Amino acid sequence: MATGSDVHLENPEYHTRWYFKYFLGKIHQNYVGADVEKNIFFLSVVLTDANNHNVPQYRAILWRKTGTQKICIPYNSAKSMSVKRILGRFNIKSEKSPKEIYTPDIQKELLLLEEQEGSVNFKFGVLYAKNGQKSDDEMFSNEHGSEAFRKLVSLLGETITLKGWDKFNGGLDVKNNTTGTESIYTMYEGHEVMFHVSTSLPYSKDNKQQVERKRHVGNDIVTIVFMDAEDPEDEVFFKPSMIRSHFTHIFALVTYNKNEDTYRLRVYSEESVPLFGPPLPAPAVFDDHRAFRDFLLVKLINGEKAAFNTPIFANKRQRTLEMLIKNLQQDMMQETNKQNMLNKRSFSDVIPDPVWGWRSKKEEARQAEFVKIGQILKLKTIVKGDAPTSLASTSLLKREPWEPQCIQNDFLFEIVCGDSWGDKLIVGTESGSS
Repeated sequence: MATGSDVHLENPEYHTRWYFKYFLGKIHQNYVGADVEKNIFFLSVVLTDANNHNVPQYRAILWRKTGTQKICIPYNSAKSMSVKRILGRFNIKSEKSPKEIYTPDIQKELLLLEEQEGSVNFKFGVLYAKNGQKSDDEMFSNEHGSEAFRKLVSLLGETITLKGWDKFNGGLDVKNNTTGTESIYTMYEGHEVMFHVSTSLPYSKDNKQQVERKRHVGNDIVTIVFMDAEDPEDEVFFKPSMIRSHFTHIFALVTYNKNEDTYRLRVYSEESVPLFGPPLPAPAVFDDHRAFRDFLLVKLINGEKAAFNTPIFANKRQRTLEMLIKNLQQDMMQETNKQNMLNKRSFSDVIPDPVWGWRSKKEEARQAEFVKIGQILKLKTIVKGDAPTSLASTSLLKREPWEPQCIQNDFLFEIVCGDSWGDKLIVGTESGSS
């Protein structure tokens, strides 16, 4: 079954976490101010050529309690850029000049603000259920899964050993094996995904509620329920109310037909979750397993992102943002007043280019400390597994040039020679080049 070209991530990873990717570890400017209605805002500006074909441009982030806004502005060496002009692009009017924040610690606070955007990496539950089971106690008490379930799990990602795991762990114990010894992990378009597989989590013969399993799967926003039927022709019965969770908003019900070697997908969303793609085909039956995997992962990632816009999450996020911004403004104003704003620039002054050597030794030392702290924060975020990890994210994780990369699985001709042509690969065969 063809799934079409509409299988794509909504609000993809490369549109998010700008501060982590383009600002941290580089010289940039941060400002605090208030608009004409006395609403506090923070502004971050960096001059960079990252992801813009080596053409310099300004990237700016406006931080407000209602969320963040981002823009790119072309760089013109003949025309200086000012804070006032950038705020004008955001339609922000301010009666007083915003103050520049010089303390390097502002980077840690802005990184915390950015985390409120939602998940970069994801943890999804995977629950094994037998057809006819009608309660989560029964489903979580399945000590082992069937061969069909194991086949699905292996399709989702690779089996990894938890002890010593140094990438995104999804809240699983990677030191003492208290949450099992293995799990399933994958990377999809810059997003790390850890699956909480019910049968891989600790099983207790004495605890019918299987609290340890529910603690992880029950606290995932999205859960895959694999309903195993002995007879492929049997109609499965599932209702989200069977699983008691105040946190799970989306269930993806998967069944497998061993006679036809196909997967069927049904998706159940809490009514407050906005619509999210890709739309299910009719019928939602997949004979191409890799296409099914791609469709399912995109659907789950989009679903969790959509769930963050439900009132329960959106209101919580706005309250958190408002509190963080208010506290940050108070801390920064005390800091800038303590420094007597010795380096204060006027409202119309230009955003400086990050050029070394033209300022005082004191300013150069401040900039060096600023960059050092940013780089440390970036590395800590990567180690924690809370960072975007696509090639656009950070040079620390780029593919080395000698690492193999699969471009075509089933090329029909024997390749005699090859070379690169821009961003394309040209290969020669006895039948010609392509």
